[in-house]
Amino acid sequence: MTRRAFVALAAAGAAADGRLLAIPIHRITDARAKFAPAELRHFWTVIWPEAVRDFARGGMALATTDGPGEIRYTAADRPLFLGLQRHVLNLVLTRDLPLYWDEARARAGVTTIIDGCHVCVIALRYAHGDQAPFVSVNTCVHEVLHALMQDVFVTKPKWYQSGTREFNADYYATLMWLFHDGSAVRRSAEAYLRRLRAVTS
Repeated sequence: MTRRAFVALAAAGAAADGRLLAIPIHRITDARAKFAPAELRHFWTVIWPEAVRDFARGGMALATTDGPGEIRYTAADRPLFLGLQRHVLNLVLTRDLPLYWDEARARAGVTTIIDGCHVCVIALRYAHGDQAPFVSVNTCVHEVLHALMQDVFVTKPKWYQSGTREFNADYYATLMWLFHDGSAVRRSAEAYLRRLRAVTS
């Protein structure tokens, strides 16, 4: 059994015993992305297992499935996602964010809703694990928190809301990482999951 499969199995098993809230994550690796081998290896051996641990410390299990998919682009350079699923949080791994979102800022991730599908896109070129409390936390944790804290439902945040959302994601990630406190995240996640399940097919 691979380490990746073991981590996923452990998370699913922990959720089944009733102690952890299961967060359904559908993972997609962009088939069109040209990853450096070290980028994928670092993600699967460092960033992802750390995200699983941080959420477990906060009382949540990342219950994962995997499937094929890719990011294509229109003539206007808008991203088109293939392989997304409804009623789950899609985690799409690519090398760089589409320029449509990144705006040359070398961002490590973005979380949004696309055609009714909830999506976290992680740019492995810039993604990292936990580095500094309240400032630089695990990229996966940070982006998933934007969904669980229901930021994705605010379609046009004002400038001050955007800054607050970024700070809050790092704040709650730090609480789980260092203090094993995910009470606020779990409460919001329960409400988020109800809304996610209600998405029309």
